Amino acid sequence: MAKEFVKDVTGMDEDFAQWYTDVVTKAELIDYSSVRGSMIIRPYGYAIWENIKDALDAKIKETGHENVYMPLFIPESLLQKEKDHIEGFAPEVAWVTHGGDEELAERLCVRPTSEVLFGEHYKNIIHSYRDLPKLYNQWANVVRWEKTTRPFLRTLEFLWQEGHTCHETDQDAHDETVKMLEVYAELCEEMLAIPVIKGQKTEKEKFAGAKYTYTIESLMHDGKALQSGTSHHLGDGFAKSFGIQFTDRDGKLQYVQQTSWGLTTRIIGAMIMVHGDDRGLVVPPRIAPTQLMIVPIAQHKEGVLDFAYNLKTQLAGVARVGIDASDKKPGWKFNEYEMKGIPLRLEVGPRDIENGQVILARRDTGEKITVTMEELEGKVAALLVDIQSNLLEKAREHREDKTTIAKTFEEFKTTVNEKGGFIKAMWCGDRACEDKIKEETSATSRCMPFEQEQVSDTCVCCEKDAKQLVYWAKAY
Repeated sequence: MAKEFVKDVTGMDEDFAQWYTDVVTKAELIDYSSVRGSMIIRPYGYAIWENIKDALDAKIKETGHENVYMPLFIPESLLQKEKDHIEGFAPEVAWVTHGGDEELAERLCVRPTSEVLFGEHYKNIIHSYRDLPKLYNQWANVVRWEKTTRPFLRTLEFLWQEGHTCHETDQDAHDETVKMLEVYAELCEEMLAIPVIKGQKTEKEKFAGAKYTYTIESLMHDGKALQSGTSHHLGDGFAKSFGIQFTDRDGKLQYVQQTSWGLTTRIIGAMIMVHGDDRGLVVPPRIAPTQLMIVPIAQHKEGVLDFAYNLKTQLAGVARVGIDASDKKPGWKFNEYEMKGIPLRLEVGPRDIENGQVILARRDTGEKITVTMEELEGKVAALLVDIQSNLLEKAREHREDKTTIAKTFEEFKTTVNEKGGFIKAMWCGDRACEDKIKEETSATSRCMPFEQEQVSDTCVCCEKDAKQLVYWAKAY
């Protein structure tokens, strides 16, 4: 099917990794830079990120948070203040050792995350319970020196937001951690049409230095999982390292309770791998830079282009509308916008104008619909809503089809090798079993879901008494 529509894209089932690479370049989302593992986000890719960013930023502000900006560089001595944190990030840290021709007296880390920067700042501005909570968020770039890279999914430098908050009590910090995970889940499901599993990371998989980590996990077309957003309860570990104390309501000195949470440009990779097909991208309408593309047919004939531009003006109130009035052939344009995943295409030519109608083509199903001019605005609005909900439902059905219960280790290994996807299996809570599962199957614990089930009484690995259900999968 791929070759029929787009000659330059590898079929998904033929080579999924190559399909992904083909799509991100052919759809003009990215270009490769001269630095290994770094990408240039092109205008179309960045426009998608801006729509995600704007939607998330609005949600963050609605929950009472303020945006700030922290420095790019972290002195080594500052990074060393939180032992568990630096150990967790040490292999990925990029260091600046020279300023011009002079060697620096102290190395500077290019931020992999900003907990220590916020910790230093919070120490200076928090003194009393009246200063709490501090609800800050930062939109920034960070650098992590990854060994294996892939555009959006894992790059040396990526864009994200990172929230960092301080609270009076452990319960307040817990409530914040839950609240922001829910914000991420809503963004993924409502805007990106990506269904997610919400749960807690194991001790092995939690964020370095955190008390615990909550996560949303999504499933890609090829059956691999992707961590799509995380929210961490940091407890008072950073507060003790940095001396972030406040006088409580009884006049006693206390350490603040902190959280951090983040969502990155890898969510674009998730969108590509959840919704894409052999024709290229499929972009959910709510985050699509262009929701409807008008393609004039026989535009050289009198009145066609004027009619098409009038349509663009008419429909501006119900959709983000583009028009391709270039001299390229209609077939080329159709393929181009199929590749870019534009949710709706509108075709109009002399005969359509004469008959008082246009043709609408859905990207998600390929269906073509003839629509009269009188019903056009209502139909466009309704179709965009339907495409959005159809993509979410289709992704949910795929996830359910690719979710398997395993009660024995043999069932677990067979599922990993033959089917992939999420595996629901019980776990005893022992790190040794978690390590063994990863070593023998390459599957990792994705989360302990908040909605627990008892699918068996014993651990899938050691057959001892089980403590909780875990979602397992191979992951990006």
